[in-house]
Amino acid sequence: MNEEPRIGVFVCHCGSNIAGHLDVGAVAEYARTLPGVVFVQENMYTCSDSGLTEIKMAIGEHGLDRVVVAACTPRTHQPLFQETCREAGLNAYLFEFVNIRDQCSWVHMQEWEGATQKAKDLVRMGVAKAHLLEPLEEQEVTVEPAAMIIGGGMIGMTAALNLANRGFEVKLVEREPELGGLLLHLDKLYPTQDDAWPLVRDRVAEVRRNPRIEVFTSSELHALKGFIGSYEAVVQDREGRQSSFTVGTIIVATGASVFRPEGLYGYDGRRVITQLELEERFREGALDAGRVVMIQCVGSRIPERPYCSRICCTTAIKNALEIKIHNPAAEVYILYRDTETQGTRYEAYYTRAREAGIQFIRYSLEHPPEVTEGRVVVYDELLGARLGIPYDLVVLSTPLVAREGTRELAQLLKVPVDEHGFFLEAHVKLRPLDFATDGVYVAGIARWPAHLEETITQAYGAAARAATILSKDKVKSSGVVAQVNEYLCRGCGSCVEICEFGAPSLVEISPGVKVARVNPVMCKGCGACASVCPTGAMTAMHFTDQQVTAMVRAALTIL
Repeated sequence: MNEEPRIGVFVCHCGSNIAGHLDVGAVAEYARTLPGVVFVQENMYTCSDSGLTEIKMAIGEHGLDRVVVAACTPRTHQPLFQETCREAGLNAYLFEFVNIRDQCSWVHMQEWEGATQKAKDLVRMGVAKAHLLEPLEEQEVTVEPAAMIIGGGMIGMTAALNLANRGFEVKLVEREPELGGLLLHLDKLYPTQDDAWPLVRDRVAEVRRNPRIEVFTSSELHALKGFIGSYEAVVQDREGRQSSFTVGTIIVATGASVFRPEGLYGYDGRRVITQLELEERFREGALDAGRVVMIQCVGSRIPERPYCSRICCTTAIKNALEIKIHNPAAEVYILYRDTETQGTRYEAYYTRAREAGIQFIRYSLEHPPEVTEGRVVVYDELLGARLGIPYDLVVLSTPLVAREGTRELAQLLKVPVDEHGFFLEAHVKLRPLDFATDGVYVAGIARWPAHLEETITQAYGAAARAATILSKDKVKSSGVVAQVNEYLCRGCGSCVEICEFGAPSLVEISPGVKVARVNPVMCKGCGACASVCPTGAMTAMHFTDQQVTAMVRAALTIL
């Protein structure tokens, strides 16, 4: 495409999100003066049906071969505008998105003139890049209509049944000898106080009966290669036997572990125990205590573990109520820093506990409770006094922590974990159940501590996300990938080392001569490989050196 490009620029008001903080009309007028721009239009909402229709009409009527939209964020709207260009007969990668909301109007709300000038600068940079855009092709990948779910707890089983009932084959991999996960160790479920065991038993039976679900217990993922639509997995059991299969998608539902409070508050597993150990005593009918003191936030909300585990308050209320049900005369105290009972349902649960005679005493991190022989001493922040509470049993509410082996599994899957060891989603709001690696999803407390009903919702969500892939014969990869000039490549392997997704590999093209080649399906177009290539053989398409340089020159008005 050597002819002078015909660029169309569409400037969005975004209601008052943009137009309320800068002069959209002035930005549009300025765009008309830029080289190659043959059409400019303002829209109240460019992403609306009418806005998209106007883009398609302008492409046809004005012969546009490049489209620039100055609006909100590409993270949410770029696929929509690219599809609009495609429907109008224009290659989707001849589109450039300029963010004048998040990167301009929202951060310069009180600077009308400065925000307007910055928006002009951003549009000038986008147009400069648009001059050099090239049509890119997307690769098609055949999809294997099967899923692997790692983790056979309630969340993994729920996701497995959801996919199996849609007609897809499921491989369910569980590290422990039996399915059920953490719920196997619970006595009751909050806030209903229903027995946990019947729910687990029935769900396990459903899984075992379903002919589309193959269960691997006492097994772990041993090896994995491939990409969305075609992951080749090897599962190994504790005796070393291996099973291999191919799946199109993967759901991670490995759950979490309960923190063991060794060295805290005299924990001994007998008179000082955890909430989980208390539930085991309920199930065994072995609880014999008339005075019970529960201490919240043991091992959480401290420098080593600054997060709130979310479920501890409701778990303490559940078990406190269960003690009162078994022994109405029992004295139960909950020593808390803050009580988290989100929503009206859990707030009513808290009120029910107060009405049952359970005493709540607030302490601070500066004055933590002291567990002595037969007595817990605590400074009541509300009364402003030290209290001595006799006890038969002390119960420590400890947080959920990442399971052992999480980081190793993350390396196999090429997905990230956060600083606490929990799996890290692609985006907390836009893609809360997706990983950055395509075709791999996450649900449940492997992602972050959450209530059971919330995690079950995540299981359905992750299954739905997986089904959007499995229901297709083929999926397309992005055209924004790295490409190698094999004449310049010297096979040093720097790109292979830096890539998080395993996209580049070294291939021997003649005896002793290797070059890098990129699997376009696995490539995310991040450009890391291009940044370390010493010979310039690697190019990040859609963000080439020439395109980025043109934007920099435009930013500096070196025209």
